[in-house]
Amino acid sequence: MYYHRHIEPVVRRLSKRKPVIVLTGSRQVGKSTMLKEVYKNINYVALNRPLVRESAKENPSLFFDVNEPPVIVDEIQKAVELFDYIKDIVDEDKVKGQFYLTGSQSIKLMKNVSDSLAGRAGIIKMLGLSVRELAETSYREPFIPVKERMERREQESSAYDYSKLVSLIHKGFFPELHETESDLHDWSDYYSAYFQTYIERDIRDALNVQDESAFIKFVKATASLTGEMLNKSTLAKMCGKDAKTVGAWLSVLESSGLVYLLEPYFDNFNKRMVKAPKLYFLDTGFACWLLGWNTPEQLTSGAMWGHIFESFVFAEILKSYYNDGIVKPPIYYYRDTDKNEVDLIIADGDYLHPIEIKTTSDPTRSMLNAFSRLGNIPTKKVGTGAIICLAKERLPLTDDVWILPAQMM
Repeated sequence: MYYHRHIEPVVRRLSKRKPVIVLTGSRQVGKSTMLKEVYKNINYVALNRPLVRESAKENPSLFFDVNEPPVIVDEIQKAVELFDYIKDIVDEDKVKGQFYLTGSQSIKLMKNVSDSLAGRAGIIKMLGLSVRELAETSYREPFIPVKERMERREQESSAYDYSKLVSLIHKGFFPELHETESDLHDWSDYYSAYFQTYIERDIRDALNVQDESAFIKFVKATASLTGEMLNKSTLAKMCGKDAKTVGAWLSVLESSGLVYLLEPYFDNFNKRMVKAPKLYFLDTGFACWLLGWNTPEQLTSGAMWGHIFESFVFAEILKSYYNDGIVKPPIYYYRDTDKNEVDLIIADGDYLHPIEIKTTSDPTRSMLNAFSRLGNIPTKKVGTGAIICLAKERLPLTDDVWILPAQMM
């Protein structure tokens, strides 16, 4: 079953403005599937096929004679020789929507885009399926906890009971897992194959990893630290490598779309704010598999349930921005040296909207104590806030803070 992706209108919009569309995201999130669904009648070529890739590398000048634009080129970073030829083609005829390029290793991809296609390419980031997409809703505005947007979202909100939501968080959001009914054996088989493919195809392309077992420990360590402030020394100890190696490996996970480093909100007026980013592992199903939470029940009874739930909420909010074409969402977190922390801040003009994420179904006002710290930030106002949690309905907690069910993001 194909779930229509909320990013489809963004692709159509950018294709009318730019000759090249570059779509990045982790392996198997549905990039090429979505493009083939939107553009059913244009050429498609996959560079993960060895003979095709070799042809592109050896004869780049002939490649687009055989595969005439408009064309979808999957895993374009595997044949960087094509970028200069794409530049020459689009500079010659100025036609919009000629090339649709996908890649799952964005460091290598974006370097070549910057070098050869600056100003010619529209950039789009894509993650796995969202709760909105799985529910087949038409609502696609970026998440901000203001009354008008929450009311519009509420009109199409799907009913997720607790067990269904937990099962969804445990399953994860890769499209293949939702195409047909599957059980926990399918789930385990999928992530096992996914991880092996990721190591063999992406990591060995991007890094010369000599110690594969240490890298596996590193990936599991990042999953175990999701929702926490990044500490490279801790990661280094957990996988037995130095901080420099961990930094390089982390950059690859980030560029592969598997993790996100959330920057703290910071201004030069307050020296007491921390500057370290927060680490999020973006697919909760993959994190559960890496950590050995083999059933939804093990997940919710384990010590990391709160961190996994927070990661789920964060990823859903991030998807709402990516799916609207916003590749640098105005999302931050707050923490100061007195350990006052706000899980998320969404900046919107002069306003900062504070958000707490809790696994409770009955949040209390005491959970809002750190919100007042945002009032000390010069030039900004504190906007409507929310506690995103396991409540069943949207309710006011205070005059300017809402209790918001997780499925309403």
